[in-house]
Amino acid sequence: MFDIGFLELMFIGVVGLLVLGPERLPKAARTAGLWLGKIKRSVSGMQREISAQLEAEELRQKLNEQQKKLDDSVRQVQRDVESIAEPDRPAEASDKAPAPSAEQRLDDALARARRAPSEADASEAGASEAAAPNADEPTAPSASDKDASSR
Repeated sequence: MFDIGFLELMFIGVVGLLVLGPERLPKAARTAGLWLGKIKRSVSGMQREISAQLEAEELRQKLNEQQKKLDDSVRQVQRDVESIAEPDRPAEASDKAPAPSAEQRLDDALARARRAPSEADASEAGASEAAAPNADEPTAPSASDKDASSR
């Protein structure tokens, strides 16, 4: 901070000794050292507080950015779900009844999505039962069977 060499310190000591005298010089040096220590501690404490505040502000900004991104993605998902759910709604029902809330539409879309796999499994089981021939009934040869037998 200060560029003070040995010669300058010796000069200050001699002047202090002449001005204050040998009895008061040690007490004055001790008091000056205590004051310098207090000043250094308070300056370093302020620097720590300022850096902590800056870090906290940066964290707040990052948190706000992440919150905005999350809100945008939630809105996008909500729009996607609503766009999927709207074609399934009958046209005449939407003209007569008031439009359901966004939460209700989301719940309806989720319920349909949960029902869809179970309905698909049931329709596949019904189709496989219809496609399986009974052992009692004779089956007619298919076109591919006729082609294979003519070779």
